[in-house]
Amino acid sequence: MAGQNCLVANDWICGEYLRSRSQELTDATVQHIWITAVSVAIGLLVAFPLALLARRSRRLAGPVLGLTTVLYTVPSLAMFSLLLPLFGLSAALVVTGLVLYSLTILVRNILAGLEAVPQEAKEAARGMGYGPGRLLWEVELPLAMPAVMAGVRIATVSTIALTTVGSIVGRGGLGNLIEDALPSFFKAQVLTASVLCVLLATAADVLLLGVQRLLTPWTRIRTAHGAVVTAATGEGA
Repeated sequence: MAGQNCLVANDWICGEYLRSRSQELTDATVQHIWITAVSVAIGLLVAFPLALLARRSRRLAGPVLGLTTVLYTVPSLAMFSLLLPLFGLSAALVVTGLVLYSLTILVRNILAGLEAVPQEAKEAARGMGYGPGRLLWEVELPLAMPAVMAGVRIATVSTIALTTVGSIVGRGGLGNLIEDALPSFFKAQVLTASVLCVLLATAADVLLLGVQRLLTPWTRIRTAHGAVVTAATGEGA
C-alpha cells in the first residue's frame, strides 16, 4: 500500500511505477535501441560512398556537403510529414528521417578523416603496389578511423535524442512513454523515460569509445609514448 502511494501522489520518483511497468519500459527501450542502431548503420552505408564522391570530385563536394547540411536544418516534424506519403505511419518513416539527419555528421567526419591521411603513407603504399581499392581499405580507412568513429559517436548520441520525436507516429521508443505521460503529467513516467534516454546515450558513447580504441590501438601507443617522453623530459629538467 505504501508503495502505491507514490503513484497516487504522482511523485517524480516512484519504485512502484518501475515494478508495475517494467515490461513496458523494457519494450520501449528495446525499440529505441533498435531504431537507433538501424538508423546509424544505414546512415554509414549511405555516408561512406557520398564522402568518397565528395573527395574524388571537388565540383561535387560542395553540393554533397551542402545537401546533407540542408537536410539537418529541416525540422523533424516537417521531415516526417514529407516522408509520410512514401512510408506511411511506420518504423521505416522514422528510420529514414534519422538516416537523413545522420548524414551531415557522418559524411563530414568520414571525408575529414580520409583527407587527413598523410600523403607519405599513401605514396609508400602505392610504391608497394597497392591499387586504389586496397589503398583505401588497408591504409586510408584505418588511418581515418579515429575521425570516422568520432562521427559515429556523435551521430549515435544525436540519433538517440531524435528517436524520441518518432513518438508522433508511435515509433519513438522511450519518446512514446514521454508523450503518453505529458497530457496527464505522469511525473514518474516522464522522469524515468527521460533518464533512460540519457543513460542510453551515455552507454552508447562509452561503448563506441571502447570500439574506437580497439580499432585504433596505435593511438594508445602514441599517447603512452608521448607520456613517457614528457615524463623523461620533466625528470631531465
